Amino acid sequence: VQLVESGGGLVQPGGSLRLSCAASGSIFSINAMGWYRQAPGKQRELVATSPNVGSPTYADSMKGRFTISRDNAKNTVYLQMNSLAPEDTAVYYCNAKVRPSTALFQNNYWGQGTQVTVSS
Repeated sequence: VQLVESGGGLVQPGGSLRLSCAASGSIFSINAMGWYRQAPGKQRELVATSPNVGSPTYADSMKGRFTISRDNAKNTVYLQMNSLAPEDTAVYYCNAKVRPSTALFQNNYWGQGTQVTVSS
């Protein structure tokens, strides 16, 4: 199972970016998918998660600015980020709870990360 992210880059303060993360491989089922981020010198923190059933959850500082969505047919999760600020600069990681076709239980998978830089 692999998670491949895309969509990061450099954006000016107040701008927007859309991140994508596609899961591929021998997948039986996917439960939650989400996004985390890690800024230099800081711990990795939750951005947003989207369960297979139910409503997404967001970190408080992202509410109203970020929107997580999923396309289950494509095994893909998105993160729309608006009103970006310099403090949003970080490496953004995709996370998914996936049950591989060859396993009886789900495992926790991470993408390689995509850099988001907010700067003028």
